[in-house]
Amino acid sequence: MSKIDHLLEKYGESHQNSINKFIHWICVPSIMFSLFGLLYSIPFFSERTLYTNWATVLLVFALVYYLRLSLPMFLGFVLIGGAMVYGVNALYELTIGDAKMVALISFVIFAVSWVFQFVGHKIEGKKPSFLEDLQFLLVGPAWLLHFIYKKLGISY
Repeated sequence: MSKIDHLLEKYGESHQNSINKFIHWICVPSIMFSLFGLLYSIPFFSERTLYTNWATVLLVFALVYYLRLSLPMFLGFVLIGGAMVYGVNALYELTIGDAKMVALISFVIFAVSWVFQFVGHKIEGKKPSFLEDLQFLLVGPAWLLHFIYKKLGISY
C-alpha cells in the first residue's frame, strides 16, 4: 500500500458518518480558504500581491508535501490552492485593500468551520485525526480530493 493510500485510509477511519462527511465537504475547504485569508492579512516583506504574501508561501510548502505523496494530488492542489489564494486576493481587492477586514472575515469563517468540524466528530464519536498526527491537517483536503479523482476516474 502506498503512503498516500495509507494516510487516506487512516484518515477515513474517523470519517464514516454521513453527517460528519457532509460537514467536512463544506468545512475543510472553508478552513483552507480562511487560513489563506488569515495568512494573506499578515504584512509581507514587500507590497502584498497575488504572489507576494504569506498565503502563497504556505501554499508552496503544502505543495511540496503533496508532491512527495502523489503527483496527481500535487497538480490538484496547484489548481485548488491557486484558486483559493486568488479568491483571497480578490477579497482583499473587494475590501479596497483592507487587510484587517480580510482577517476578520477569514477569522469568522475559520472559527465557525472548526466548531462544525468538532460537532461532526462529536456525531461521529471519534476524535479528529489531526489530534494524533498534525500531518492529517493536510491529509483532510487530499481525502476529499481523492473522492473527486475516483469519480472522474483519475488515479491518485
